[in-house]
Amino acid sequence: MKILIKTFIICFTLFSISFADEIKIFEFTKEELAELEVRKIRGADNKTIYTVGSNDNGNFLKAVADNAASGLGKEVKIDLNKTPFINITWKVEKDLSGIKENTKKGHDFAARVFAVKKTGATPLSNRAINYVFSSNNMIGFNSSSPYTKKSIDNVLATTINNFNEWVTVKSNVKEDFKKFHDLDVNELDGLAIMSDTDNSKMKAIAYFQNIYFSAN
Repeated sequence: MKILIKTFIICFTLFSISFADEIKIFEFTKEELAELEVRKIRGADNKTIYTVGSNDNGNFLKAVADNAASGLGKEVKIDLNKTPFINITWKVEKDLSGIKENTKKGHDFAARVFAVKKTGATPLSNRAINYVFSSNNMIGFNSSSPYTKKSIDNVLATTINNFNEWVTVKSNVKEDFKKFHDLDVNELDGLAIMSDTDNSKMKAIAYFQNIYFSAN
């Protein structure tokens, strides 16, 4: 995906719901989706198609990326000293097996969630942890984006183990920023969702549900 931080994590809608030590980020409703700006990645042929649905566990977002790349994001202020853990429930129905995700030609993910920290006056200075549902690498694999070292890809789930299955993952964002960027981050500034296939020219289908921050 091309010049990710430069073109994507710039302007989000401010919104979050707090329940004690839990901060919910997305509602995944039609009303919310209509308010969010879908930001197409520069150079991509098409936009990812996002729709909302529901199951027994609540609302979800469905993403279909067919040679496409665009994302949804929100500007949120998350106190990482109180709620450092990001929690994500997601599923990949159609993955991108066979690509090399840490190369420019293969830098696509069926599902990814960005945690963003502003570290300067312009979006060019932003730092991001890119939590991904990989089609080819195992949980724990991480590497810098081939387009910018300011974004780190960190595999939290993989279709090797959980293909077309709902899976819930968790990671300590505060510790991740220290580990990957050597930054002591007390407050997070934004969160974004994306499914992209603009480099591989393939098709991916993924689902996101129940994304929130917690104390533990």
